Amino acid sequence: MSRIAARFAQLKAEGRGALIPFLEAWDPDAATSMALLRGMPGAGADLIEIGCPFTDPMADGPTVQLAAKRGLAAGATMAHTLAMVREFRRENDTIPIILMGYLNPILSYGVERFCKDAGICGVDGLIVVDLPSEEADLLVPHATAHAIDVIRLVAPTTDAKRLPLVLDGSSGFVYYVSITGVTGTRTASADELAAAIPLVRKATKLPIAIGFGVRSPAQAAAAVQAADAAVVASALLDTLAGSLDEYGRAGPDTVRLVLDQVRELAEAVRAARLTA
Repeated sequence: MSRIAARFAQLKAEGRGALIPFLEAWDPDAATSMALLRGMPGAGADLIEIGCPFTDPMADGPTVQLAAKRGLAAGATMAHTLAMVREFRRENDTIPIILMGYLNPILSYGVERFCKDAGICGVDGLIVVDLPSEEADLLVPHATAHAIDVIRLVAPTTDAKRLPLVLDGSSGFVYYVSITGVTGTRTASADELAAAIPLVRKATKLPIAIGFGVRSPAQAAAAVQAADAAVVASALLDTLAGSLDEYGRAGPDTVRLVLDQVRELAEAVRAARLTA
């Protein structure tokens, strides 16, 4: 059983949803992002999503775009992102790690070589935002060969006819993009989620994570009441950005502030189904 499947099975047995916090590799520098990665499990993360900095993150709003820009300015490469996971695995072999990014850096690295190296480093899942379902064979066989889940994005505009195609070859979990638009711009209502998630459940037995608009503890709690996991990205990156000095350098409280926010989100997620 993969780490992702094992974690969701454990959470299901415990009767609770998952918190999936996000960090951008090397944002604002290698040491700070590594400290955040190391600290997230203890702060309550159930799975962790790492963004792979890219120059043209077309699905991301201003907050994630700026995080990617900071990571690139610090010198981040795909090899550096994989090295972060490899270093993390020296001390934590249980929490699932998902890389989220775009196809171009994977193509530049070499798809087969990338999947092999990602598997060796301990990556559990990939979310490739701009990989069309019709071209998934470019990645899925290589990822599968190295025991890496390919996690597909489902949007509110994905109709019942297209849904099976989008989910074909998907594994790990399904990432439900709760809004039409870029990350961090608005939040789906509880009614919208209550209407949309059952339609996705009819098409898959995989767990469903909700992202692209989950910012507060209350919204994270609502997400796990409707689905199986809440992904929080822009809110954490806003906290990080607000802690940087005038030169964009990490402050003395940067790591603490972000991890404190992860703890608040985790507490809300863990209590959500107790109060539902």
